[in-house]
Amino acid sequence: MEADLRFPIGKPERPNALSEAQRREMIQMISETPANLRAAVAGLSQQQLDTPYRPGGWTVRQVVHHLPDSHMNAYVRMKLALTESEPTIKPYAEDAWAQLPDSKGAIELSLALMDSLHQRWVSLLTAIPAGDFAKKFKHPESGEQTLDKAVAIYSWHGRHHVAHITSLRERNGWR
Repeated sequence: MEADLRFPIGKPERPNALSEAQRREMIQMISETPANLRAAVAGLSQQQLDTPYRPGGWTVRQVVHHLPDSHMNAYVRMKLALTESEPTIKPYAEDAWAQLPDSKGAIELSLALMDSLHQRWVSLLTAIPAGDFAKKFKHPESGEQTLDKAVAIYSWHGRHHVAHITSLRERNGWR
């Protein structure tokens, strides 16, 4: 059976509620994403950065820029849920964002943004009371989401995209 290059770690689980231990583990995964991303792209040439991780997929460079775009949106959505009553959030066109000029430039700015963003995000997630993870926001396309569900999705999301890069490196023998 051939591996699905779109989902190298499988599809995400989407629980509405997490145990304290699950939440801590997933927040830890979120905190590790920037370092894991840096390790995944370390030493890659410009040509390698411009290689799609799968046929028809984004380039490694676009994946690197996508992660802070996506995670900034998640961070803001969580802050909205913490400060408003079940806000309806605005989705964004991630494929269109991946075509913008800033998604084709040097990756260091996005790596640095990931570092800073995740420090703020993890600081927030570790400081809010456990009951706040039941707070919700509404996504016009995917419906109601609790903060616990968002934590689960984004703990997966970072690992998912890092695995796109590391599996491409393995397939191509890039050391």
